[in-house]
Amino acid sequence: MSALGFYTHVATHGGVLGTGIGASPDSWETAVGADYLDVPEGGLLRRDYGLVEVNFSPDQQGRMSCFGFGVAIHRLIHDQSPSPVPSRLSQQFGAFAPRAPFEELRAAIVALGHTVELDQTSHDMHRYRVSDSEARIHVIVDPDPYGSGAPDPDGHQVGDVWSIGVSPAWWGPK
Repeated sequence: MSALGFYTHVATHGGVLGTGIGASPDSWETAVGADYLDVPEGGLLRRDYGLVEVNFSPDQQGRMSCFGFGVAIHRLIHDQSPSPVPSRLSQQFGAFAPRAPFEELRAAIVALGHTVELDQTSHDMHRYRVSDSEARIHVIVDPDPYGSGAPDPDGHQVGDVWSIGVSPAWWGPK
């Protein structure tokens, strides 16, 4: 599999290595690994794996469970050591390129029988909804939203995927 395969799976299945919405912090650690930073705030917990960020809140029984997560592809644009890609993802999906063109991701999603529909626009990003999924894909439409006229120093380009977010709590009903 490839990084594109990983992004496609997240967008169509709403999971990462067999875990996802409703899973406990321990389940995420078992799936993705123990290399993360936990940031508790206001009764919530944000777990930062670098490429993947997971948000937890107490469930009906008071146990922490995932209510949303995101794949922050924009974090890959910088050459970082250590890599923001969790080692378990690298082992399963190989190398992750610093950019992910939206049209390639859209084609892979459509090939699996899903549709990708424009959901929301802004001056610098478009958000797309994946059918039969709680996923939303954020795509750069203006890498210079503040009009500096300079090329994006980070290398982001129009048509790049900024992130993929998965959460029924964030987007409401389909």
